[in-house]
Amino acid sequence: MPTETLEFLKLIATELAMMSPVFVAVFLVIQGIKCLMRSEMLRIYYHHKEDKKLRQYEFENFTMLYKAYKALRGNSFIDKIHKEIETWDTES
Repeated sequence: MPTETLEFLKLIATELAMMSPVFVAVFLVIQGIKCLMRSEMLRIYYHHKEDKKLRQYEFENFTMLYKAYKALRGNSFIDKIHKEIETWDTES
């Protein structure tokens, strides 16, 4: 392998090593955000589970949280709860 190629690969390896803490931090932030989203969706669910009724803004908030959670590759745990909430009554 030519010396220039080896130097280029060394440079890339060094840059990646320096960036890895950033990637780890971003990963941890995303995990934290997903945890907060899941927690809020569960709070809404358990708060209204008995009467199976939501205010319109709560339903919209839950739906937006769910879409963002799934976009961040959140697991399927919340899918069942989402399907159930979609059957509940909403009021303004």
